[in-house]
Parts: sequence; C-alpha cells; structure tokens
Amino acid sequence: MKYFEKVLIANRGEIAIRIMRGCRELDIETVAIYSTPDKNSLHVKYADESFCVGEAHPSRSYLNMERIVDIAHKSGAEAVHPGYGFLAENHHFAYLCEAEGITFIGPSGKTIEAMGSKLGSKHMMEDAGVPVLPYTPDGVTSIDSAKAIAADIGYPVIVKASAGGGGIGMHIVENEAELEEAISKSMRIAESAFGDATVFIEKYLVKPRHIEFQILCDRHGNRIHLYDRECSIQRRHQKLVEEAPCPIMTPELREKMAASALTVAKESDYTNAGTVEFLYADGEYYFMEMNTRLQVEHTVTEMITGMDLVRQQIAIAADEELHLSQEDIAIRGHAIECRINAEDPLNNFTADPGKIVRYRSPGGPGIRVDSGIHMGYTIPAHYDSMISKLCAHYTTRTAAINR
Repeated sequence: MKYFEKVLIANRGEIAIRIMRGCRELDIETVAIYSTPDKNSLHVKYADESFCVGEAHPSRSYLNMERIVDIAHKSGAEAVHPGYGFLAENHHFAYLCEAEGITFIGPSGKTIEAMGSKLGSKHMMEDAGVPVLPYTPDGVTSIDSAKAIAADIGYPVIVKASAGGGGIGMHIVENEAELEEAISKSMRIAESAFGDATVFIEKYLVKPRHIEFQILCDRHGNRIHLYDRECSIQRRHQKLVEEAPCPIMTPELREKMAASALTVAKESDYTNAGTVEFLYADGEYYFMEMNTRLQVEHTVTEMITGMDLVRQQIAIAADEELHLSQEDIAIRGHAIECRINAEDPLNNFTADPGKIVRYRSPGGPGIRVDSGIHMGYTIPAHYDSMISKLCAHYTTRTAAINR
C-alpha cells in the first residue's frame, strides 16, 4: 500500500533529509521548502521538487505557516511532516493543516496544545497517577504567594515558563532573596519567546538523570513503547549526547516508567510518535514533559530496536494500524549519539557559522551519520548550530563507546 503520493517536509538540514529518505523508500515523492540562504542546501537537492518559502529569518520562512500550506497546495502534497523544531510542536500549524485538508504527520492539534502547556500537562498526569515533582498548580500569581509556595516546596526551586521548551525562561533559585528577580526574568522571556508570560515554580533536582521513553500510538487505540533513552549529558539545558537504552535501567524501573509513559499517551489521546520525558533521582522518577514530535535522538532508538520511526509515523498518519505488539519489540545492543554543532569552544561554545573547507564523513560497521552538510557548504548564521549527528551501535555500551 502506498500511504501518500507526495509529502512536504516543513524543515531543513539533516532532519529534512532523514524524512526524505524514509519517503523515498516508500516510493513517496518529496517537496522541500527553503529560505533564501538555504537555496543550495543538500535537502533542497535531495527532494523531488523544492520551493522558496521566504527570507532568512525563520518568521519569514520556516515559521511562515500560511506560506507553507500554500506551497503544499500548489505542489499537490497531501501531507506535511514537520520534523523537529520550527513548527513541529505548534498546535496552530497542526490545526491549520487539518482545516486545509492536509494530513499533519504527527499528533492532533488538540493533543499538541494540551501537552504544550507544562502546567496543564502536569495537572493531567497528576490526576492520572503519574508521579510529578511538587509545583505551583496555578502558576505564579503574586510574589508573596510564590515565596510561601517555594518555602513549602523547599529550596532549591526552578522557575519555568508554562509554554516554554529547550530551557528557555528557566531560572534556578537557591534562596528566597533570588526568587523575585528570577520570576520577573522568566516572565519577560516567556512573554517574548512564547507570547505567554505564565510561569510556575517546581522543585529543583540538583543532579537528576534525564530519562525518556519513545512511544508509538495509532488511531485505533494501540500503544507501544520502544524502550528508554538517557539524555543527561547537556549544556545550557540542551542535549549533547544521548544513548539507548539507559545504562542504569533495571527491569523493575523500566516496567514502572514504561507504564507511566503509556498512561501519558492514553490520557493525552496521543497518536503517532512521541517522547515522554522524566527526571530520575534517588530511586524515584517524575514526569517532566511530553515532546509531541520526532526527537533529534530518535536515531539511537532505531538502532537498538531495528524500527524505522519515520516510516511508522507516515503509516500511522495514513490511518494504518500498528502491526506490532509490545512483545515484538526487543533491545538489541547499545547505541550512542553525539550531536555535532558548529560552535567555538574557545568562546563559550557560541555558534560559529561559516564555510566547511574540509570534511570527511565517518563510516564503518555500526556507524550512522545523519547530516545535511558537505565540503564547501556554508553553514548559515540564522538557524540552530547543530549540523550533524554521529551514532555508534554495538553489542554492549562499552563496545559502542569504543566504536
């Protein structure tokens, strides 16, 4: 069965190419969009056809919802895959695609909206019996009440934007004297970045592990997990190294966390591929958030399970039923992903775009490179600094690290 004739990929770089490869294997034509500085990018050349979506700034190109939908109609694309970042978790875009008769390859706009609110999703999961950290259930309404709640929770605490993500608007607070300024800063950043100044206070775990579960859900009530990933190595709340499975996982802990992840999927009426993120410390785990999209680190899950997540996403979007049960999914070895970023380590790892004058792609057994770069390519300054992902897979964690 051919799921779609043509799919538009509303993204750029390595993830656009990854999705196009999946479409090509399914005999689906692909449509690329590009901003003016991305005219000669690899994803543009790899697609069957391409359209300029606008100027360099994301708001005029990769975030221009109306223009992207217009291109989908003009090209005859029946579906849009958002990748990650940009519009992938924008419920307005999902709603727009639905209204325009275009299949959005991801969850419904309603689910994206519900899980996009950190406060709302916490309420939902707390009511469903999924463990959550102590927090302000209604957001911060006044400094005095915030001080009282923070004292009750116990310092340190963290101030977060309810509509936020990627560490934007987060501020760690060690004592009451720092709280008012942290709340003020978070509210300003939240309003500027997300158009929603709602912030809340949560207990801060000093050295937690970041463990997440990959899930797949179809529209027929079937839900499975594809096991766990460890994403604790981060800088400025941005992941750098991810691995699967989590190296500290026990069968008992996995069973509990997997059950919670599938509860999150059920309560949110989730469809397609998604990731449930938890914090783990001192033998306990807590729901943090749900990423309603394909993750950057989906690669390591694919390597240890043999599953093609993009293929599964497309099939589910075409209303196919999952043909796998939980018993069909097994862990095969260990996989590690390192994100390759165009940054200057001598300048606090700030973004460092420019021309690639020399490049040799890694290779060998068990090595996977997801990339949108090549020798002579000029990395634009307008977008995320991640340009490639290097993955290694082998029978054990030690062997994967050595590889």
